[in-house]
Amino acid sequence: MELEKILPNNGPSIDEVKKYTTKYLNDIIVIKCGGSVLLEKNLFNQFIEDISVINKLGLSVVVVHGGGKNIQKKLDEHNLKSVFIDGLRVTDEKTIKIVEEALLELNFEILSEISNHHANSESISPKKNNIIRVTPERKELGFVGTPTEIKKDTILEIINEKKIPLIVPMGIGEDNNIYNINADVAAGAIAKELKARRLLLMTDVEGVLDKSKNLISEINSSMANEMLENKTIAGGMIPKIKTCLDAVNNGVTGVVIVDGRKQHSILFEIFSDKGAGTLIRK
Repeated sequence: MELEKILPNNGPSIDEVKKYTTKYLNDIIVIKCGGSVLLEKNLFNQFIEDISVINKLGLSVVVVHGGGKNIQKKLDEHNLKSVFIDGLRVTDEKTIKIVEEALLELNFEILSEISNHHANSESISPKKNNIIRVTPERKELGFVGTPTEIKKDTILEIINEKKIPLIVPMGIGEDNNIYNINADVAAGAIAKELKARRLLLMTDVEGVLDKSKNLISEINSSMANEMLENKTIAGGMIPKIKTCLDAVNNGVTGVVIVDGRKQHSILFEIFSDKGAGTLIRK
């Protein structure tokens, strides 16, 4: 394999990539992407390039994509206002249809772009090949679900075909309705079921910040719980951190909150010593 032809010039060094490719060879990496990465052309292209590189290197990567800002754009077009409770979007019957539409459009776009980069992927969505069973999160949130079961066989079949499973964060409830799932929560549940080596949550922030707004490069469960209690961690970061803690306490080796605005943040996180955010361990 000619790594020079696969790797971007401004990514990690060939030596580092060789070292870490060996390290992750028999493991699964789950990546959740969302925020600006899906909206800003330059960041989106880098994200596609990064996951395509991982696929070409023969590593197993699973992608769960959010669609927060894309969803918001569509809701605005329909004059529907968003209400959030603890970082989760309240989703009624009208909203869930628009959310599904926005996520499927985005899924198709990512799929097409991966194909343009000569890598392989396959979509997983509720109506096509649902893998997530859910229970309603809580009444006031409407059609927002919490995963209760992940059918990992579908994911593993796609991985065995050397493709990237590209997962829409929605599931089906016992009432056979489609429910929206916070993409971080969906990625966490999938990473746990697959016993992933790494779960990467891409965000629009540097990582976890302390009270003085400085980046913390690594924290453990007890530090994270303390930061939740004293409200150092707040807003949209709450479900992220809860997902991280749940994952590392249930078989995922490490979770990283990655700054998706950095150049080739995924490649630097996986294939270099310096990383690109906050690593959370048990």
